[in-house]
Amino acid sequence: MRSFFALVALVTAATAVYIRDDSGSVAASLTASNHFGAPNAPQVAGATPGWYFGDHPASANGAPWLKDPALCASLAAAPHAIQCPGFGTVRARATTPPTPTYALVFQNLTKAIEAPDYLTFGLVDTDTDCQAVCTSVTGCVFINAYHDVNGQNGSPLLTCALYSKTHNATQATNAGGQTQPDGKIDFITNSDGYNRTA
Repeated sequence: MRSFFALVALVTAATAVYIRDDSGSVAASLTASNHFGAPNAPQVAGATPGWYFGDHPASANGAPWLKDPALCASLAAAPHAIQCPGFGTVRARATTPPTPTYALVFQNLTKAIEAPDYLTFGLVDTDTDCQAVCTSVTGCVFINAYHDVNGQNGSPLLTCALYSKTHNATQATNAGGQTQPDGKIDFITNSDGYNRTA
């Protein structure tokens, strides 16, 4: 009987190693050509976030965590991949570029931006986290952070959508309305938009 349990333990351990994600292969899927892991914009039925940047990775439904040191090291070695905000930042130059700032364009809407200049989307804890990711994505000039109620598998996190052009409140047309797998309809709350100013 001990042999049986030893065999089960061995198979379980081998399986756990086999199914573990390789940070290199994850890095390969987080490139601009794949919208940094989110090829479908958040308003598309079945869209999934490409990444998570925050302090609670267990609540991110398995999205790649942009604070995981191993993943961040792999991404840093991949020039076309999304970069982890603040990872390996070296301030060795005599003149450091100014830290980007963001100007609030709209706040607390019940709709989100839906636009063709979509770059990527992921999950964040705060608007500031969303701004940090935008700063690390080449071409990002606008963020829309909002709570997708009943969307993203019930995640309490904010959806963070990044765009390459500036937007305003009149362009926030996505009110949700997609039926989720559990039959609930998603809707948007706390939608904030910011333009990158520097």
